[in-house]
Amino acid sequence: MSYPPDPNNPYGQQPPPQPGYGYPQQQPPQPGYGYPQQQPPAPGYGAPQGYGIPPQPGPPYGNAAYVQPFYAGWGSRVVARIIDQFTIFLIPGIVLGIGYSKMISQTVQTINTAGTYGTTPATTTTSSSGSVFFLLGGVLQLAALLLFAYLQGTKGQSLGQRAVNIRLVRETDGQPMGFGMAFVRQICHVLDSICCIGYLWPLWDAKKQTFADKVMNTVVVKAQ
Repeated sequence: MSYPPDPNNPYGQQPPPQPGYGYPQQQPPQPGYGYPQQQPPAPGYGAPQGYGIPPQPGPPYGNAAYVQPFYAGWGSRVVARIIDQFTIFLIPGIVLGIGYSKMISQTVQTINTAGTYGTTPATTTTSSSGSVFFLLGGVLQLAALLLFAYLQGTKGQSLGQRAVNIRLVRETDGQPMGFGMAFVRQICHVLDSICCIGYLWPLWDAKKQTFADKVMNTVVVKAQ
């Protein structure tokens, strides 16, 4: 089929083909036909900022810091200590008191002897019985102190502390300090007994610590 010459086209150039007259039309490539589609990189695997994916927070480095519960008040600690004195330390204290009183009585009787420091059978008997009670009380006191350190070191609570719902723990991780360290802490209470300043220190201290607590890095907190 031929076309008459176009007066506006003196050089005989062919007009561009019209749609539907023998030339197939090129369709744009459909997804999945010919060219693989690029998927956006997954978050955290090298995706550049500004790609449309918000930056993901990375994993924390190290363990989260231990958060202390509320510290136990001074009044709770005093009540716990009173309960311990009437339970764990009651019998050793009574025996020590008997022995101490007998030894004082023997000393007074000896001084009142007619101008001499010699002993009589009565004072000798009193002195020996006082020494026995004093020695027995000392042994019982040591046993009570070991029991007290065991309860605080392994359980975190003595009988009195359990009654008022408080615990003795390490400041760093909130765990019981162990039997050995709890026993050393009891020895460190010697610092608190100087004019009783250390025992009163929790009244104004931010962490409610005594001097022994500061030395051993411990705190007394409210039990969960």
